[in-house]
Amino acid sequence: MSRIGKKAVAIPSGVTAAIDGGQLSVKGPKGTLAMPLSDNIKYEVGEGSISVQPANDTREARAFWGMQRTLVQNLITGVTDGFTKVLEITGVGYRANSQGKNLKLQLGYSHDVDFAVPEGIEIKTPDNTTIEISGIDKQQVGQVAAEIRRWRKPEPYKGKGIKYRGEYIFRKEGKKK
Repeated sequence: MSRIGKKAVAIPSGVTAAIDGGQLSVKGPKGTLAMPLSDNIKYEVGEGSISVQPANDTREARAFWGMQRTLVQNLITGVTDGFTKVLEITGVGYRANSQGKNLKLQLGYSHDVDFAVPEGIEIKTPDNTTIEISGIDKQQVGQVAAEIRRWRKPEPYKGKGIKYRGEYIFRKEGKKK
């Protein structure tokens, strides 16, 4: 039995959910999101909540149960509050600047890195060393953050690079004479 899957997902006021054509679509104040439905899971949109139950007693259906409930919860959270990831840049001369639909990164290369911001994602740079990525799709926000971080991962000797806020970088001691 899935502890997460047993709980019904509450639908806040101002949010509507509907199942049609093998997709669950959720509409809220921030926008509309949809996800394809799994054949192993039974979804029921009730008054003020969505319940998720396994359709049969197979191992695969029970394995998908909790994950599908969490995906439904992410849809509801995305259209009401949205998701945000914060990246921090550490290093002398490393900086970021958002210019419309582009993010300009100076990361110690001989050239500037221009990152095109995808549709549905908003990037803010409150200062030169902080990047705030926000959007309604949790997967897309995480993917964009990972692609930006990939340009200069934090290294263990000086800690230079792009890291997530709150991430711990394991530091190593350098050479000794």
